[in-house]
Amino acid sequence: MIDPKLMIEPSYWLETGIKLEKVNNLNFFRLTDELQARSDELLDKNKSGLITKEEKAELDGISELAQIFTYANSVLAAM
Repeated sequence: MIDPKLMIEPSYWLETGIKLEKVNNLNFFRLTDELQARSDELLDKNKSGLITKEEKAELDGISELAQIFTYANSVLAAM
């Protein structure tokens, strides 16, 4: 049987985890400083093998949000 992957949905951070940053007259999506710090903390815990299942679900959601930003920002830059 396949074990389903737990993840906090990226939309969880829509109101509190996103900021726009102006770069060369373009606005890009970024994680807030607080959410970026949390992501860094969770990445360190993951690398050291001390991450809990709940924290891993949080990290996976933040990582997915960052991937969405990367795609959206590349589309904005190409316009």
